Amino acid sequence: MSPDPTPTDEIEAPPAHWEGDVLLRDGRTAHIRPIRPEDDELLVEFYARVSDESKYYRFFSPMPVLSDRDVRRFTHVDNRDRVALVLILQERMIAVGRYDVVEAREAEVAFLVEDEHQGRGIAQLLLEHLAQAGRERGVERFTAEVLPDNSRMIQTFRDAGYRVASGYHDGVITLEFPIDPTDTAIGVMRDREHAAEAASIHRFFHPRSVAIIGASRRQDTIGQVLVRNLVTADFTGRVYVVNPSAPAVSGMPAYKNVNEIPDEVDVAIVAVPADAVTDVVLDCANKGVHGLIVISSGFAETGEEGRKRQRHLAGLCRSYGLRLIGPNCLGVLNTDPTVQVNASLSSVMPARGRAGFFCQSGALGSAILEKVKNRGLGISTFVSAGNRADVSGNDLLQYWEEDDATEVVMMYLESIGNPRKFSRIARRVSHRKPIVAVRSGRTTQGVPMGHTVRRIGAPQAAVDAMFRQAGVIQVDTLDDMFDVAQLLAHQPLPRGRRVAIVGNSDALGLLAADAASAVGLVVNRSVALGADATAEDFEDALDDAIDDPDVDSVIAVYIPPLDISGEEVANVLAAVGEQSDKPLVSSFLGAEGIPELLRVPDVAGSSAGRGSVPSYPAVEAAVRALARVVEYAVWLHAPDGPSADAGEVDARSAKRLVDRILADPEVAATDREVELDQAQLTTLLNAYGIQLWPTIPVANLDEAIAAGEQLGWDVVLKSTLPAVRERPDQIHVWRNIPTAPEMREAWDYLGGLIDPGIGRFVVQRNAPTGVPISVRSFEDPLFGPVVSFGISGPVIELLGDWSYRIPPLGQHEVAAMVREVKSSPLLFGYRGADPVDVGAIEDLITRVAELQNDLPQVASLELSLVLAGVDAATVLTASARVAAVKDPRPDSLVRRMPDLATTIPD
Repeated sequence: MSPDPTPTDEIEAPPAHWEGDVLLRDGRTAHIRPIRPEDDELLVEFYARVSDESKYYRFFSPMPVLSDRDVRRFTHVDNRDRVALVLILQERMIAVGRYDVVEAREAEVAFLVEDEHQGRGIAQLLLEHLAQAGRERGVERFTAEVLPDNSRMIQTFRDAGYRVASGYHDGVITLEFPIDPTDTAIGVMRDREHAAEAASIHRFFHPRSVAIIGASRRQDTIGQVLVRNLVTADFTGRVYVVNPSAPAVSGMPAYKNVNEIPDEVDVAIVAVPADAVTDVVLDCANKGVHGLIVISSGFAETGEEGRKRQRHLAGLCRSYGLRLIGPNCLGVLNTDPTVQVNASLSSVMPARGRAGFFCQSGALGSAILEKVKNRGLGISTFVSAGNRADVSGNDLLQYWEEDDATEVVMMYLESIGNPRKFSRIARRVSHRKPIVAVRSGRTTQGVPMGHTVRRIGAPQAAVDAMFRQAGVIQVDTLDDMFDVAQLLAHQPLPRGRRVAIVGNSDALGLLAADAASAVGLVVNRSVALGADATAEDFEDALDDAIDDPDVDSVIAVYIPPLDISGEEVANVLAAVGEQSDKPLVSSFLGAEGIPELLRVPDVAGSSAGRGSVPSYPAVEAAVRALARVVEYAVWLHAPDGPSADAGEVDARSAKRLVDRILADPEVAATDREVELDQAQLTTLLNAYGIQLWPTIPVANLDEAIAAGEQLGWDVVLKSTLPAVRERPDQIHVWRNIPTAPEMREAWDYLGGLIDPGIGRFVVQRNAPTGVPISVRSFEDPLFGPVVSFGISGPVIELLGDWSYRIPPLGQHEVAAMVREVKSSPLLFGYRGADPVDVGAIEDLITRVAELQNDLPQVASLELSLVLAGVDAATVLTASARVAAVKDPRPDSLVRRMPDLATTIPD
């Protein structure tokens, strides 16, 4: 039994991030939050709906009703040693989970789920959130008492991914397990997240019935277009129209509201005025609709009032278990002949293809579908998410990962709501299917009107690095995207960078060779057939090139002589492309896309099947597309390798230090970033094995001499002015001071340049010579941890020669960071200099990355001056700032949907 209730005046307010929307196993939503004293009525009603068997499993005895004392005990918790979370759906409590501390760092956990909702993964969700709450409150271990025949609950604990030990006493099984977030537990959580998000999207693409709410009889209205597009696409399910003022629409009986429809409705397309959408949501929730596609505009794209209306819409949908695409969207398409759903405003129904497409803008979506049709590319499924109030690109990635009909993913991203989660999912998907993405606002990092997400604070280079780490093929334009996608959809992946060029134009062949060299491809074979080359000549040359073990890809260039159609050469290209295990691309007649002559029929019915040869109007476009695919293939085949290991670190001591600094009342009251002093910084870095070169602040000459004596002379005197402290080449530093008289000379000289009252001085031991480098990290509220590396110096700073990665890092990623900066030759013996200890640099990057990944409270860390020598990397100058984090990396350890209350543009 739980202890006595906590007095109301002793109840501590729970952290705001303990509350949020969650996705259940079946793809429907619910709301999780801490229990409140005023939940007594909800609890009593919930308990009355629970079966006697479930009550017995929970309390080990018949307990048909809760007494007033029981209700008070269960609803009055202190949110420290006694924590209870409830799941709310349609304003009703459907589950409760709780833990009670029974001894130091150990708590007993228990659940009760309404029978109607059992089997939806609710207990696992509650366990995840309770475990995270416990970790935040210092709990390290959970115990649970379960009756032997309560197999479902026993399995819940065993499936959680924790190391569960059990015992048996007096007819009760006792389970106990540490709640440290092990890799297994995190993997289990993410598998469930993947399954739930994929399930929530599946119904949109495979509805058995669709209701059009706002259907209209008048031509050229949105309601009429939606009806026409759905019907003319030959949708295989049932179509219902809702119009309260018309008896029929397009020959179908019209219903006054969705609840009058006699059968089940999977998806509702909503095209009513914005202020009427709320009533539609309530009707659809009452009907049991799975999801809404809201075409209606008048939401966040219109300004502050619209943003409020949109938050209310999304929150209402989630609270009633509905998923939402839109508002202000174009809609959804699925070209699967068993479905054939066009739930959109687009009259274009593309051919069946292998690519899934996600975009946000409705107007852009229409243009995209036209391009898809004109190029003969074909798609599997398409979503225009509009303002993206709920369903996002992350949800679509989860679905497409398992969709057998989708082999290539295309994404036009105008904003990224959760970049860290996108990176994690995209990296996993990219190992199975290529992702080609265009990111608008790439230079400005801007967010379009209507997209209720914060602007990413990380620099463009860091976001680009995240895409590369995840294996995403990032391109600059929509045309580039289609160029790459048509190659991926119809040709095999190359094994390497070596290409052969076969053509009947010397000029175009040379142009192709130049373009290939410029993008990092290696031309190993170039065959100029001449203007009068026959189809047989092309066939022989292409076969030879494909059979060449030193060739990974083939570029074919064909410009026909006058009055020749080129059909015979096209037949050769199509035949070779179909049979080749190496990619073949062409610039055929200057055509774009998959020309009819180069198409290979697909067994699934598509007119451009696997083996069809993509054509590009210019050879440069063909080469550019091939180079993008080569980079993806190289990424795909590169071994993941081991994780970068910083060795023994003391993360707990570092966290205690940061927590102690942030707990200071003066700091907590201002909610600001705090710069660590020298002692704090040294302690923090030491916890991760980073040795900061000893520094002694001095205010006058006597202190400077004393510091030199303390360090044993051979010291450096330098200013700490921020404007110059990172410049080893500046005159604010006096090196190699061996005695007190020379210290006096140095003090007088530097003091004449820099007023000691403005810029303080420090004394350090003279460091070994080396190449000055810098390692930095910071925490972005959306992006999470970011680490960067560069060679120090004003020219490098001006050129922005930095490499970026997103922790956690693999060893090969750390090595790549060091080598990909343009100034990296300085580290490897440039112009006869001794090579530096690159291993020490990599070790330093690894430690900084691990520190930043472990401690989101570290707002920024900068090792601004590190001398990389032949034997070591010496950290001379460093700084760090810490700040309170309200909800550190919310998707890391628990499943939770984005917080609607905070997704507001900056």
